[in-house]
Amino acid sequence: MKQPQVHGAQSSTRQAMPPGPTHIRVSLAFVEHRVNVWLRFGKPVHEAILDRWRRVAVFESGASCCRVKWIGNDYGTALWQLMMLQAPMRVDGEQHDVQRIAGVAPGARILLRADGEPQVRAVLEAIDAIETLGIDPCTVAATYWRTIGNRLAARQPLPAYTIERHAAHLAREALQ
Repeated sequence: MKQPQVHGAQSSTRQAMPPGPTHIRVSLAFVEHRVNVWLRFGKPVHEAILDRWRRVAVFESGASCCRVKWIGNDYGTALWQLMMLQAPMRVDGEQHDVQRIAGVAPGARILLRADGEPQVRAVLEAIDAIETLGIDPCTVAATYWRTIGNRLAARQPLPAYTIERHAAHLAREALQ
């Protein structure tokens, strides 16, 4: 049976798209003493400067990045947020696990979200510890970032990422 076609900008039916990569565009900004949205880590395939305050970083499918957002006002910090994002892959013509995020187009997987100074500082310290081991944070297992997010939500101590855990992650990736 044929489905009726819906015309217009907002279509309720999904159109099949060919399987392939999905890029994400992460908006970054800096206005002194007001806004600072920056990448803690990530390997963009392209970066475009829009004007003196804004730029956009483009990541290929499956790539991970860490976006830190700080917003201030006349009284100090108004918002401090950190998000680990992963660009999704198309599976069977559809994007799976994609969440809409302000400043990220068309959306990404949220591996970790930390809000407030104590949580953001804890995650930044975990990233520093991973880099101290000589491991690129972009290659860390997505499950580790999700575990960190769950531990933050439960107010539990954060687990350390070890070389052994990273080797197990790389071995699992090789098998897939």
